[in-house]
Amino acid sequence: MENKLLLIILDGVPLRNWRRLFGNLEGWVASGEAQTWTMRSVLPSTSASCYASIHTGVTPQQHGCTGNGNVFRLDFPDVFSQVRKGGGVTGAVTHSFWSQFFNRHPFDLVRDLEYDEPDSETINHGRFHTMTGYGQINQMTPSDVDLFATLSMLCGRFGLNYGILHTCTLDSMGHRFYHDCEEMDHACYVMDEMLAPFLRKWRDAGYEVIVTADHGQDERGHHGGKTPLQQEFALYYFGPAKGPEPDVMLDQLQLAPTILSRLGAPIPATMTAKPFLA
Repeated sequence: MENKLLLIILDGVPLRNWRRLFGNLEGWVASGEAQTWTMRSVLPSTSASCYASIHTGVTPQQHGCTGNGNVFRLDFPDVFSQVRKGGGVTGAVTHSFWSQFFNRHPFDLVRDLEYDEPDSETINHGRFHTMTGYGQINQMTPSDVDLFATLSMLCGRFGLNYGILHTCTLDSMGHRFYHDCEEMDHACYVMDEMLAPFLRKWRDAGYEVIVTADHGQDERGHHGGKTPLQQEFALYYFGPAKGPEPDVMLDQLQLAPTILSRLGAPIPATMTAKPFLA
């Protein structure tokens, strides 16, 4: 496999905050170096349910993850397994739910917090965090710049064809402060500034990059249900492919087959949504 792609998921950012506060991302769109669209999440628009759908390309009603309290090893083909079938190397810097869904369940802190398994059929190189003890006052989230650096380290050390990074910082802050406030304006500004230099490094290293969310959040810091604030978020693409017109609404189920098509990996029959990049 020659192609390379990174998926960056900033958890829980509604569309209005993407387009209003991420000046570096929007600047690259304005300069023609990136393309952006609106994407709509599956239902429920709950974190774990969305994670599972992002990588399997099927609905929660099919894969069975109905919420954050119902995490298990999924049975469906996923992005990791298909990249491995195509001969690629995979890596993940994410919440431990991703490891449980796509590698091993239950999550063992000593065994699974960090691993390098070249023969794995799913995730070859994993660096995970659990957010154990999470609450509104003590949010238990790692620094995002540390996560971006960790993904960069995996890319350089192991030559990843596909890597995913997932951070819950903005989702956690949104639950505490809601999204229409000074605290969230600043948090989105800081995230955009932290991410920007790594985007340039990843592009210079030959990676196509997708930056997006798993779901949004509404005016009370809630998600899980069916409103535009809960379901809709931005997707930014850096790379040579062309997508649809900017006003086209993308479906979250399109993300997995799109990633596989860009990498040249086999798309399983279970992923029936149409790729949006050509």
